[in-house]
Amino acid sequence: VSLHGKGGTHRSSFDELGLDRFLAEAVEHGAAPLAIAAVDGGDTYWHERDDGSDSGAMVVQELLPILARRGLDVERFGLFGWSMGGYGALHLAAQERGPRPRLVATLSAALWPAAGDTAPGAFDGPDDFACADVFRARARLADVPLRMDCGRDDPFADANRAFRDGLLREPEGGFQPGAHTVGYWRRMVPDHLAFAAEHLAG
Repeated sequence: VSLHGKGGTHRSSFDELGLDRFLAEAVEHGAAPLAIAAVDGGDTYWHERDDGSDSGAMVVQELLPILARRGLDVERFGLFGWSMGGYGALHLAAQERGPRPRLVATLSAALWPAAGDTAPGAFDGPDDFACADVFRARARLADVPLRMDCGRDDPFADANRAFRDGLLREPEGGFQPGAHTVGYWRRMVPDHLAFAAEHLAG
């Protein structure tokens, strides 16, 4: 399940990142096939908001059942996201609702260590931030294979480093030359698809 960044739609996973094309190339070269699903999450940062919207719940309560009805094994799924979607993937994986993901992979996750650091509109206020603070939920990710990558020149690099440092188990991935750009994300997609295939195969 691919979660888009701020300003994106379900098409961003394919039109911007080219996940389908990278996947086809990987399978052609022997990688295990997998399905990629994406939905429109708006700009609500994939968590419950004061206005009643909750795009994260939509993923668990609506998207996964739809995929199951189409014959996909939703007991064996992973979460991938970039920027806002990277935060969303970590947040959803740390929640105990619905099936547990087999993996989480993030690119340039939009992370803030404190409520006062957040971007306008990311949270409804300090209380909302506290309820959805992925830093405080890191222990719940200990049993989920995790890959986190971020460009060294990305404005979220320091927060991603701090998040990684507080995990109980060191995630795969790291910091490469790059910034908060589609070019960097596309460059990293093949590694993330290989990570997903490794943990979803079988």
